[in-house]
Amino acid sequence: MEHFTLLLAIVVVTALVFDFTNGFHDTANAMATTISTGAMKPKAAVAMSAVLNLVGAFLSVEVAKTISGGIINENGIEPSVIFAALVGAILWNLLTWLLGLPSSSSHALFGGLIGAAVMSAGFSAVNGGTIVTKVLIPAVAAPLVAGLAAMLATRLTLRLGGAAENKSTAKGYRAGQITSAGLVSLAHGTNDAQKTMGVITLALVTGGVLAPGSNPPMWVIVSAGVAIALGTYLGGWRIIRTMGKGLTDLKPQQGFAAQTSAATVILASSNLGFSLSTTQSCSGAVMGAGLGRKGGVVRWSTATRMFIAWGLTLPAAGVVAALAELLTKQGTWGVVATAALLVAGSGAIWLASRREPVDHTNVTADETGAPAPEAEPEPAGVVTAAIAAVTPPPAGPTSSVHGHAGELATAGSASSHSPAPAATV
Repeated sequence: MEHFTLLLAIVVVTALVFDFTNGFHDTANAMATTISTGAMKPKAAVAMSAVLNLVGAFLSVEVAKTISGGIINENGIEPSVIFAALVGAILWNLLTWLLGLPSSSSHALFGGLIGAAVMSAGFSAVNGGTIVTKVLIPAVAAPLVAGLAAMLATRLTLRLGGAAENKSTAKGYRAGQITSAGLVSLAHGTNDAQKTMGVITLALVTGGVLAPGSNPPMWVIVSAGVAIALGTYLGGWRIIRTMGKGLTDLKPQQGFAAQTSAATVILASSNLGFSLSTTQSCSGAVMGAGLGRKGGVVRWSTATRMFIAWGLTLPAAGVVAALAELLTKQGTWGVVATAALLVAGSGAIWLASRREPVDHTNVTADETGAPAPEAEPEPAGVVTAAIAAVTPPPAGPTSSVHGHAGELATAGSASSHSPAPAATV
């Protein structure tokens, strides 16, 4: 470890800070629907998610290999490039967290790496083929596949359980939703914690500590898993609110279908080494589940803001990272100045978030702070309305309509006991 310089230590610490922000930024992926449907209490949900994120970090290193040896060429890249990339990714993560937008932490990291590498060594430092096949194509395919799977799963689940009483099935669906949320958390740790492992491994290779093509050391795996677990436990309540209540209103059946579909897509991609966005997969699954229920709607104004954030993530993080790399290339003072700007920017975003705090006590409220209203019931069909119109009401004042009927009956009874008016000749 004689090559472990001060700059390399700063890069490792900064990578773990990014991993921490990734944890609280992406907690909503696993727990938003579980919290919004009432399947689990907010604090218990994020605690379970944190533990499973930590466990998932030890399951695979395929995504870490893609990051450390696939996105950019290791030759000629200095640790300062990795530092600049992390600065761009962290600032974009915090900005979208402030806005409550579930953008992709993964794409923020990729954009940062690409922007910093291009600024340092030109476009030859970037592996374009790997970016297309393992970043861009999964970015488009993952939310579509997860959304379609969630929509079909929702329709199938509602059809199979449609004849059963809601009270008798809700408990079972909530248990299934908790299980599927745990699976998403496990998948998130398997996929996203590896990205930080890959970044640290890449920094160690560029610093001469590891040989090119090396797997992440055990201390890197452990530290990345702990960092993302701590961030998850902190809870990204703003984004949880957006995904749980802002995109659509979900019932337990829909939450179960959405989370199961997203977990399947994420775990399959992790085993294939595809570094997709867990945020986009889970968001697509939530929208698909919303559309899968008859009468279900997606709030497209919120979805449009989210789509714009997705499209801006790669270039925005890349531009910030390129500017950071331009500054770090100036020498030691440039690195210090970049670190100071990162701390100042992060502090300013945190202070702005305190103006309208969101935590576990108000995460299920609407944007005004009031409790979220119940979803409106689906309108009755023509046949159902016709049957209801001709069906005699049950005895007893069970509704306002029945109450009016009772009043009319009382009035008729009273009129029958009163003497009839004399006929006029």
